[in-house]
Amino acid sequence: MAGGWAKDGAVSEQIEASIADELARLKAQRGPVGESLTHCAECDEPIPEARRRAVPGVKLCVACQQERDGRFRARGGINRRGSKDSQLK
Repeated sequence: MAGGWAKDGAVSEQIEASIADELARLKAQRGPVGESLTHCAECDEPIPEARRRAVPGVKLCVACQQERDGRFRARGGINRRGSKDSQLK
């Protein structure tokens, strides 16, 4: 049952869209894929063989990866409900 101007099933569609967005975000952050580089893509230092075997598709050395992981990344949330309660989060 929908309320107001919303069509039937609108709440389910909003939940499914939110889940799909979050899954897409997580897949994008999953990590490197493909063949590992022998030298770091940022500083051109050699990437140790053990790291290349442990993390398939690695593109950065440990130091550059730690620097990148330490950076703040704001996540843009979408307020699908539009209610005051969801805006207060």
